Amino acid sequence: MSNDVQETEAELEAFRRRWRDEVSARNKRPAESSPPAQNEYADQRWKSVAPAPPAAGPFTARRKEATDFSEEIEPKAYHDLPDKEEQLKLGIEGQSHDRNTFKEPSSALEHYERAVEKETQGQLGDSMNHYRKAFKLDDGVHEAYKRKHFPPSAFAMPKPIHPNPSNASVTVPNPAHHSLHGGASALPPTLKQLVDGFSTLRIEAPPAATDASHEERSLLGELPEEILSQILLNVAIKDVASFARLSQVCKRLAYLVLTEEAVWKRVAVGTEVGFRAMRYDYACDVEGFPLEANDEIARFLAVHDDPDELAEVLPTPEERAIAFSALNDQLLHSTYASSWRQMFRLRPRIRFNGCYISTVNYTRPGATSTNTLTWGTPVLVVTYFRYLRFFRDGTAISLLTTAEPADVVHHLTKENLHGHHGNTLPSSVMRDALRGRWRLSGPLSSAKDPATGEPETEGDVHIETEGVVPKYTYRMQLVLSHAGKGARNNKLAWKGFWSYNRLTDDWGEFGLKNDRAFYWSRVRSYRLGY
Repeated sequence: MSNDVQETEAELEAFRRRWRDEVSARNKRPAESSPPAQNEYADQRWKSVAPAPPAAGPFTARRKEATDFSEEIEPKAYHDLPDKEEQLKLGIEGQSHDRNTFKEPSSALEHYERAVEKETQGQLGDSMNHYRKAFKLDDGVHEAYKRKHFPPSAFAMPKPIHPNPSNASVTVPNPAHHSLHGGASALPPTLKQLVDGFSTLRIEAPPAATDASHEERSLLGELPEEILSQILLNVAIKDVASFARLSQVCKRLAYLVLTEEAVWKRVAVGTEVGFRAMRYDYACDVEGFPLEANDEIARFLAVHDDPDELAEVLPTPEERAIAFSALNDQLLHSTYASSWRQMFRLRPRIRFNGCYISTVNYTRPGATSTNTLTWGTPVLVVTYFRYLRFFRDGTAISLLTTAEPADVVHHLTKENLHGHHGNTLPSSVMRDALRGRWRLSGPLSSAKDPATGEPETEGDVHIETEGVVPKYTYRMQLVLSHAGKGARNNKLAWKGFWSYNRLTDDWGEFGLKNDRAFYWSRVRSYRLGY
């Protein structure tokens, strides 16, 4: 019996030795990985955004179930679009680089790179032409592209973490699993715990360059808390994005950015980018002229004969300010957990320092030629863009064109809209632009949609524009949503698109088969949207 026990222990010891040798050899072996296949890479980059389901027409019932217009993927947006004319001026720095950028490709790899670039911009027709030229010159160009842009070293897998780093016997329990409140298995702190930990920190001076250097002063850290809060308030009023980026400087500023409710309240209720700049009623007509009387005045005068009684019924500016403040306080506590920062981020609002762009791609069969040999029917890829820009005075500009955003956004102004341009001027892309007006549905709005007759919900954007001919008026209804992680109010999804015939008093609905959602893109030249 003792011999059997000794043989069993010897076999276990040999097994443990072989196991340790195998693990050691595996850790020393270099990690091997292969880049993703080209078709998988293209599929990841080109997940098309599904269009919003069309809303019901004027004489049909709208769907009862709620529709989620948000998406977790990052949208294709044109942030901080450059001015193309400024780049083409003589003597500008980096002009030679810009010329090289637009140089026509010659080799197969250059054609392939240009095809990928055009595909990223949504120009699928030009992309297919460059793909054909690339594969004509070299049928293995995709492998060269893969080796250049996705080498195996870029996809090296990290070394696996050994569950038993001390090479102890398997019969000894792993100390990493001893406690659920500490060690390797401890849960990471939440954002609130991190912020609470920053509350006692100060803005420290940078360390000295050498031991013999004098200690530098932290001028920002020496400021009193009241002056520092006032500086942050001025930064937030000037540019909210810059104020939010201050949280990346140090932990103390991160604590102030996340917890300074006085700053966030001023931003939320202000007229710069806050909700006081929103238009919850139409402020002008379709052509941009201010309304002389709103609907409330018209309804009152239709019932009462004495206009002097109007001043007793309509609220004064002070009363409107009190009602606005009461509404904000009600929403703050009931919907946004008493946080002005959450209210500013999550409550629907229009952005004025950029425009909303919708990129539409669809295919249609082309005509076959009788004098050429073809294997199949050609396919044409059609690309066009829709642009929407909102102004603070309640006016808007709508444009449908095939011109790219870099050639359009800097001309999307009221001056170019009212002018008469030919086909030779840079702003000729504005000849098809339409004037319009906009309003945003409020949280307590009791109005009903004139086309569908259903009550409005907060976040719906109503846009009315002039038609291509004077007898028509176009009406768009979209909903503010978000696209991407952490982004808010950067997407406008379609809910309906109608035309109104002013001569026959008829509504007609446009189909939304090919239309895609609008995505907000910042344009620096717009500033605050005046």
